Amino acid sequence: MTVLVTGATGFVGGAIARGLVARGVPVRAMVRDSAAAPDGVEVAVADLADAAALAAAVSGVRAVVHAAALLGEFGRPAEFFAVNVAGTDRLMQEASAAGVRRFVFIGSPSALMAPDGGDQVGIDETVPYPSRFLNSYCETKALAEQLVLKADAPGFTTCSLRPRAVWGPGDRRGPIVQILAKLRAGRLPDLSGGRDVRASLCYIDHLVDAIARALEADNVGGRAYFVADAEPVSVWPTLAVVAERFGLAGPSGAVPAPVLGGALAAIETLWRIPAVAQRWTPPLSRYAVALVTRTATYDISRAARELDFQPTVPFATGLDNFHRWVDQVGGLDRLLEEV
Repeated sequence: MTVLVTGATGFVGGAIARGLVARGVPVRAMVRDSAAAPDGVEVAVADLADAAALAAAVSGVRAVVHAAALLGEFGRPAEFFAVNVAGTDRLMQEASAAGVRRFVFIGSPSALMAPDGGDQVGIDETVPYPSRFLNSYCETKALAEQLVLKADAPGFTTCSLRPRAVWGPGDRRGPIVQILAKLRAGRLPDLSGGRDVRASLCYIDHLVDAIARALEADNVGGRAYFVADAEPVSVWPTLAVVAERFGLAGPSGAVPAPVLGGALAAIETLWRIPAVAQRWTPPLSRYAVALVTRTATYDISRAARELDFQPTVPFATGLDNFHRWVDQVGGLDRLLEEV
């Protein structure tokens, strides 16, 4: 029976749709622009704000994979709540009313990021949500995930997968692409402070495999799962490797922590002015800095145990695949024209 995939014009949603089709699963792609839908899918044009369109989109499907979300480091909190929380709740209610049997939410470890949080080393799904969040994206992903997990009921199984920094072929705007853009522009100093910062990443094929398994696995109701590559990477040496691979200079010029903190405070104050926020993208945010200065590694044993999830693509192989894809789409300069 058909699976509805939301956000199917994006990197993650599109890869999910194509990956399920390749496994022989009929897919209905929920999009706002039918011209941008992946090949080989049925198309449903709908918006998360439109209950009637959502009701039509979920009609006759057995499961929903909800990948659509408002992303961003800055923005109006009301907009994040409208899309990520109210939109998720609206979609879930329509799905339940239509007899959908399973709802797989694409969550994020960002839901566990606090403004004053430190390293998170090898954490598992028992770690609680913080009392305060780093930004509106983090907060609304946490609230949406809680709604999803609480909605689990007989006949309506809900679960959440938490990939971090999804990357790989097809990625046009994700974390690695954003970092490549900063490296090419010479705007990425070394922010490590001399520390070995480690991070769990998630290669796109690993996420697609985990979703396919979550759609079929037993006893996943009301549960969250970290999904990641087999081994964390050491962030700053890895950035140097990625830079070299694409013919760019690596991060250079260390920034002292007090200077960085002062710069972030000034940027956040300035970008609270609506006229500024609407016209320019800030060069740095606390969220972006946290991603490359806080260790964040995840225990994926629950996913291995309950979903039989086993990541198989080493980072070096994934980088080869990504580099090959970048060449196929016209090279780095062409890719970064869109960033």
